[in-house]
Amino acid sequence: QVQLVESGGGSVQAGGSLRLSCTASGYTYSSVCMGWFRQPPGKEREGVAIISSSGGTAYADSVKGRFTISQDNAKNTLYLQMNSLKPEDTATYYCAAGPWRSCYSGSWPMGADFGVWGQGTQVTVPS
Repeated sequence: QVQLVESGGGSVQAGGSLRLSCTASGYTYSSVCMGWFRQPPGKEREGVAIISSSGGTAYADSVKGRFTISQDNAKNTLYLQMNSLKPEDTATYYCAAGPWRSCYSGSWPMGADFGVWGQGTQVTVPS
């Protein structure tokens, strides 16, 4: 059974950093597209970043230069390093997996092509 489990969320002051992790079981990261998404309170889910099996990445404009997505295939773990956090980064963060072509779709931020999702981890940046 495929399962994604996120960890690393918490509360951090504005300007601080957090690193989220997502570990897969019953699944491998090869030949898939992995992504981080978030849902702020009272808002729609939005794409944050994606990474292909070859290491290509894409980011939402709102996080470019502050967040870095990476993966360790040997550990089946996906990461999201978040620096210079802002109150507007407050959200539940989800990792997700989809077919490799999801990483080449302009609509990736919508998340519709991602069929496997974690349970989410909360990130809070007080204003």
